[in-house]
Amino acid sequence: MLNTLQHFRLRLAAFLIAASASVSSSFAQMPNDAIYMSKNTACIAVSYTHSSWDQYWENSLKRQNLNIGTHTTQNVMPMLAVGITKNINIIAAIPYIWTQTSAGNLRWQKGFQDASGWIKYRFLNKSGLSLHAIAGGSVPVGDYIPDFLPMSIGLQCKTATGRLMASYRHKTGIYLTASGSYIFRSKITIDRDAYLSDGKLYNTNQVSVPNAYDAAARLGYLKHGLQAEGFLEYGACDGGDNIRRNDMPFPTNNMKSTVVGAYAKFQPKNIGVTARAAYVLQGTNVGQSTNLSAGVLYQFRYAKSDKK
Repeated sequence: MLNTLQHFRLRLAAFLIAASASVSSSFAQMPNDAIYMSKNTACIAVSYTHSSWDQYWENSLKRQNLNIGTHTTQNVMPMLAVGITKNINIIAAIPYIWTQTSAGNLRWQKGFQDASGWIKYRFLNKSGLSLHAIAGGSVPVGDYIPDFLPMSIGLQCKTATGRLMASYRHKTGIYLTASGSYIFRSKITIDRDAYLSDGKLYNTNQVSVPNAYDAAARLGYLKHGLQAEGFLEYGACDGGDNIRRNDMPFPTNNMKSTVVGAYAKFQPKNIGVTARAAYVLQGTNVGQSTNLSAGVLYQFRYAKSDKK
């Protein structure tokens, strides 16, 4: 049987994977790119993502957990992008996620996590320069347990996100994109009557999860059905506390990560394939994960074009 310290470390690693596992996948049109479906067209995509790590940052201390070994999160996510006009797209997705570890005896968790929806609006498009406003949100749909760490597949909080993005694309197909977001998070309910946060005791089962923000830069090439890019992403919570030494994690922890990666898509006609790889270079209160994704997509027209 695990002793108290071992149990805390198991729960700690679980929280880190919930924080660092990426459920964003590689699709033709995403909430963080400058690509749009044309009017009356839509795209259905499905991707598979594998994320794993065996080291994590406890606050800023990098360490391992031999009681867990390698922690793995996998997900399959269907996604739909619809062109309302040439400058307005809507996007919806819902991932099915399952977790596992190479050591330990905690039960794995699996199920649908959170349904998300986005609206993407291009309000300027001139001489290769485009500006975009993006709004989105997510709602938990699965009856998963947010406080079952390290196997939890999510935190059960509702979110609302606002994003601004600028992109420049040269006639050669080379482009540069920069974006920034702010994510509002709701309170969650946990299965306990009290909890500690930042050295204080709260006699309630309602937990305020810190809001978050992120920024990203992408440099790539897009032409003749081929897209390839490299990216750098930074994400952090807007406040929160740190994981205490050898103690269990908690949703109030301030999680930060710097991620580098590459993305590619090949879509000569209606059918395309995508691939994505990302690695956490540096972090605080997160796992140093490697994320690999692959997907397929199908683009089609759902209505006839307006007659001129």
